[in-house]
Amino acid sequence: MSSLKEVLVPDIGDFKNIDVIEVLVKPGDAIRPEQSLITVESDKATMEIPSPATGVVKELRVKVGDKVSQGSLILLFDSAESAPAAAPKPAAPSLSAVPAKVEPPQRAAAAQTPRPVAPAPRPEPVPYEHAPVPGVTPHASPSVRKFARELGVDLAKVKGSGPKGRITQIDVQEFVKGVMRGAPAAAPAPAARGGYSLNLPAWPQVDFAKFGPIETRPLSRIRKLSGGFLHRNWVGIPHVTQHDEADITELEAFRKENAQVAEKQGFKLTMLAFLVKASANALRQFPDFNSSLDQAGENLIVKKYYHIGVAVDTPDGLVVPVIRDADGKGVFDVARELAEISRRAREKKLKPDEMRGGTFSISSLGGIGGTAFTPIINAPEVAILGVSRSQMRPVYKDGTFVPRLMLPLSLAYDHRVIDGAAAARFTAYLASVLSDNRRTLL
Repeated sequence: MSSLKEVLVPDIGDFKNIDVIEVLVKPGDAIRPEQSLITVESDKATMEIPSPATGVVKELRVKVGDKVSQGSLILLFDSAESAPAAAPKPAAPSLSAVPAKVEPPQRAAAAQTPRPVAPAPRPEPVPYEHAPVPGVTPHASPSVRKFARELGVDLAKVKGSGPKGRITQIDVQEFVKGVMRGAPAAAPAPAARGGYSLNLPAWPQVDFAKFGPIETRPLSRIRKLSGGFLHRNWVGIPHVTQHDEADITELEAFRKENAQVAEKQGFKLTMLAFLVKASANALRQFPDFNSSLDQAGENLIVKKYYHIGVAVDTPDGLVVPVIRDADGKGVFDVARELAEISRRAREKKLKPDEMRGGTFSISSLGGIGGTAFTPIINAPEVAILGVSRSQMRPVYKDGTFVPRLMLPLSLAYDHRVIDGAAAARFTAYLASVLSDNRRTLL
């Protein structure tokens, strides 16, 4: 008498319409309780659905690529057919092309005599979370990870051929075959600096012309080069931005008083020159902001020089020339050098060495507008100062509201090196330096 029973997807939490990425049984297979039947994957987790009872699979109702939710029918099995008695689990199939050696009958008979044999050494299973390559997360189902552990395969060295780079059982087998043939092991997938590997979906391919008129313009060489560096810095550095503001009322008055003197000497005395000087002053007080992580990410290299990079807007994109030894130069010297490097940047006459060696950068949008923004850190530096347009605002001071010129500051910093409290102290100190022009000139 037939007694077909259904196996449904059990309660899997809030997950719905998740992908079936593996079907681990086929019609005719004997199954036992807790044996994995299928593997499903959401955007957050991969899990295997186990068998609830003993029986024989009669009909599969799912395939790889289907989407299932709680209550979805997985398969039908016959519980009246008892599963065969559990036999010793066969060894993992040989992945070598060499056929097994057949023993002659007389040797086979002799082999029946039990002889003490020392068990072959077997490496302890290594949990997936403790893969030997830090930061590289192999994309594989639990059954494939178990299969790899049984064979002693490091999944971080296996290239996946499945969707989104998923490693399949065949990939593991091919990897072992390659090792047995003497092929060099594949190196782990390169990770972003800082130990993180990105596994992103493919970029959307869109025919924009279907929706209206378009124009295609080639990116400038500067944008092509800087785009890759900016992307690397953004995904490789944990950015946090500290916002503050400085009262520059007296400093702006001082700047205007001396602007004509600078113009007679052939350059403009801009607020940016004071920002460079104030930043060098703050970096002396907070040396961690004037540092870089080493290649291993284990040591902090603190620099004893203060080279300030300044972002310059050109028709082809941003470039960042460097004011060297800014701490030892006067405001007029800095302003004169800023005018010169800005002119040569727009004329594409900067030398490569003039854009290297910076320890801290400033990106000023004060001449354009805005109230705050998050600048991207210029690796291998650990911080960058963003400056927006100053505004006259009423400020409560000495019991009354008075008009004060306030300058917005946005400090983006590498959270691996700098914590929030240090960033707040840095911006507070920088604001105090800018509020007192005498301290700026020190």
